[in-house]
Amino acid sequence: MTRPNQIIVLGVLLAILAGTSFYYYRTNVSSDAAAPQEISPDARFTPLNVDNPALRLDILKRFLALEYKGAHRSIFSATLPPPPAPPQPQQVAVAPAVPSGPPPLTVDAKYFGYVSDFGGNHRRAFFATTNNEDVIIAGEGDTLLGRFRVIRLTNTAADVEEVSSGRRTTLALEEPPPTG
Repeated sequence: MTRPNQIIVLGVLLAILAGTSFYYYRTNVSSDAAAPQEISPDARFTPLNVDNPALRLDILKRFLALEYKGAHRSIFSATLPPPPAPPQPQQVAVAPAVPSGPPPLTVDAKYFGYVSDFGGNHRRAFFATTNNEDVIIAGEGDTLLGRFRVIRLTNTAADVEEVSSGRRTTLALEEPPPTG
């Protein structure tokens, strides 16, 4: 934009500014002249229509006598309140003795070692029969002695599940007896 064009645009903008300020000043002066005198706040007050404006002390006493019967807990504490005490039974009935489920699961094999790949992800365990005649090699998920499934193998124990009943037991790693 050339210098003469800039001066023309500046003149037009100043003319618009002068016209806008004249219009604004003229409307504010005329509205101030027509505005009424300020009224005091007391003159605008109108009381509510209440039949009996006396304070009801009986209702106030009843509200003050109320007690909170819920759980008492600080809303600013992150810890939970103690659980409520269980209700005390009125009569204690003696139930007949209930048998304590099936006998513990016994596996006719000993866990005496394991081997794993270089990463340690795939393990295979060595199990010996109770008479130490046979050695069985099984990995996780394999069947042992036809009725047990190896669930998990660790450095110190093997978790075994009976296939038919789903009962589980843990076989601890046993050191072989010294030969000599």
